[in-house]
Amino acid sequence: MVASPANRTAWKEWLLDYSLYIILGILVVGVVVVEPTFLSFSNLSKIMTQASTRGILALGVAGMIVYTGTDLSAGRILGCSAAVSASLLQSVTYASRMYPGITEPVPMIIPLVLSILVAMFFCSINAFGFAVLKMHPFIISLGTQLIAYGSLCLYIDSQAGGAQPLASLDPRYISAVNGFFDLGFMRLPYLVVYLAACASAMWVIWNKTVLGKNMFAIGGNPEAAAVSGVNVTRNIFGVYLVAGVLYGIAAFLEAGRVQSVTTATGLNYDLDAISGCVIGGVSFTGGVGTIPGVLIGVIILQVINYSLYYLEVNAYLQYIIKGLIIIMAVAIDVRKYIHKK
Repeated sequence: MVASPANRTAWKEWLLDYSLYIILGILVVGVVVVEPTFLSFSNLSKIMTQASTRGILALGVAGMIVYTGTDLSAGRILGCSAAVSASLLQSVTYASRMYPGITEPVPMIIPLVLSILVAMFFCSINAFGFAVLKMHPFIISLGTQLIAYGSLCLYIDSQAGGAQPLASLDPRYISAVNGFFDLGFMRLPYLVVYLAACASAMWVIWNKTVLGKNMFAIGGNPEAAAVSGVNVTRNIFGVYLVAGVLYGIAAFLEAGRVQSVTTATGLNYDLDAISGCVIGGVSFTGGVGTIPGVLIGVIILQVINYSLYYLEVNAYLQYIIKGLIIIMAVAIDVRKYIHKK
């Protein structure tokens, strides 16, 4: 039986929409065939743990992409905020701690709030450049990336003993970040719960608030949104500041997860976040994206990353594969946009 033109068109559209998932799914199946032990609860737990902070970061970056923008500074903002958290939460018994005057454990809420405020400060620079100065998000975030990285280096270099990793963190902090719920058959890391909480909050913001509705309206057609009475500048600032909150939370958790902060912390995290968003269906053409899609994209990307590491693929080759995935994701996104036009 010959398929009708309508059915063939429907199949083409389906393949176009899900082609990236199919390709990545085939890669994962190939990894499982080569190394069946990859699919273990232990590995799945590690993948989810590693995806957690990048997932929270991606939830913030996704809003900029919905606006037809991007954020190249997310990773360095995370590194800078993580340094603030780690420096205040070093063990009071550690002789080389950054602040020797702190002789009693600091309540963890204080470093968390400061981490969020630092991230919001840098995000406000991006928002001002984009919304007020009308700069392209790529350019303003590139400049902010360098500012955040320079600030991180200066902060770490300001230690009395010279530049050294911010390590020997408070056991309370490490436990609060790296703990887990024992479900018997598997361990559910706290980090996964934190990611789920952030994703739930963002789902509400995107789908049930005026800010979320305006974000999609501006991303789809900023001129039409402005004519309809939407305050474009205020809404852009709102989305960027929400992203700053997420960056600060991710930074606080990442420092505790890795248990050390250096000038390399956050390097290329922004690329992982952007890749996860695009893989998850957040379109660079604006006005399209979902929170579940972002989570799926980040998890898929982390599965690929971990599988390459698990198979001991050459580290340099891993960069090439990740680059090809990014190019493929954006190419498919553009192709879908052209097809719909």
